[in-house]
Amino acid sequence: MARAREVPGFDCEEAFGAAAARIVAVRAEEVFAHANGVLDVDEPERLHDMRVATRRLRAALEICEPCFPAKPYRKALKRVKRLADALGERRDRDVEIEFLDGFRADAPAADQATLAARIEALREEQRQANEALAPRLKPKRLRKLRRRLKELTEAAEL
Repeated sequence: MARAREVPGFDCEEAFGAAAARIVAVRAEEVFAHANGVLDVDEPERLHDMRVATRRLRAALEICEPCFPAKPYRKALKRVKRLADALGERRDRDVEIEFLDGFRADAPAADQATLAARIEALREEQRQANEALAPRLKPKRLRKLRRRLKELTEAAEL
């Protein structure tokens, strides 16, 4: 799992709005840094890293809410939540497939067919979750989210 970047240069004399803008900017960049390869089901850690980054961004936005104009804040948070939800739908399938694959290795022969069928059903759900996620990862959509977050941080109450 990718480590979170530290937000450099905190100063206890700094305005909360300025600190909030920097925190959200760093967390947003982490989200975009993990966007490549997220749909590759053979590399589930990529999706996991992006999901963790969206959760950190969401937490930063929620903690720093008072620093941002209400309407742009709500729009940005809504889009981050939608992205996180779509990532979560796919991630849930990845986790269950990984668990059952490991469990199947030691399962009795009589259970092998049942486990294989469940894993196949999960792979189909995983494919469907990927199809739902794919539009949220299109470069144009990510650029729009990046721009919205940049505008939000620029509008932070300093």
